[in-house]
Amino acid sequence: MHLPTKVLLGAAFLCVSTVAQAELTWEKIELEQSPPPGAESAVFAFQYQNKGDKPIHISNVRTSCGCTTAALKKNDVAPGEKGEIVATLKIGDHSGLQQKTVTVDTDDTAHPQTILTLKATVTQFLELQPALVYWQANEDPKPKTIVAKAGKGVTMKSLEVTSSAPEFTTKVEPGSTAGEFKINVTPRDTAHQLNANLSIKPDSAAGAGTKVFTATARVMPLVMPPPTPAPTTAPKA
Repeated sequence: MHLPTKVLLGAAFLCVSTVAQAELTWEKIELEQSPPPGAESAVFAFQYQNKGDKPIHISNVRTSCGCTTAALKKNDVAPGEKGEIVATLKIGDHSGLQQKTVTVDTDDTAHPQTILTLKATVTQFLELQPALVYWQANEDPKPKTIVAKAGKGVTMKSLEVTSSAPEFTTKVEPGSTAGEFKINVTPRDTAHQLNANLSIKPDSAAGAGTKVFTATARVMPLVMPPPTPAPTTAPKA
């Protein structure tokens, strides 16, 4: 190989090796936690750093559902700079394993998109069995019972239950075990269709904060029998 060719190749290699590179690296792209019983939300902090020598622009951060939000302090990340994306999962009435994602779009050509995964194992704070009690039309308006049971690790001493309709009355009694209650629901009558939402609030010491659970009481509408078809007359021969 001629000397000029070697010089040109060496210069080209040097240029390639000195091109500025962007590299956004993440401490973890999957986080998991178990929020305490009664928690309103679970918060996850995804840490990142620009380990390249070129600034990176984060163009978009989007979540997989409306129950999750993601906050970013700034969109531009200088070389060597660290930062975080904070994702908040609203727990609501969910229980069990909740898995959501946050998608991050950048101008890093090597890794233009990163999907962050957050997992929350939510303990059921209060179990209602059943969550609906109902009476057929004209059924004997005897009380029906909803059993409310505190979840694992939840200490509950009392329940406050209110009905959205005065046609239903409620009475709370202790259950057979600690943390269990019987909610007896009674309709005023069953001659008319009725609906009510039952608001169930644990005592403040249980750690539920302002969380209110709901059940439903209903008197079903009267079902009319289908009309009897008119008799048909056979045609004369």
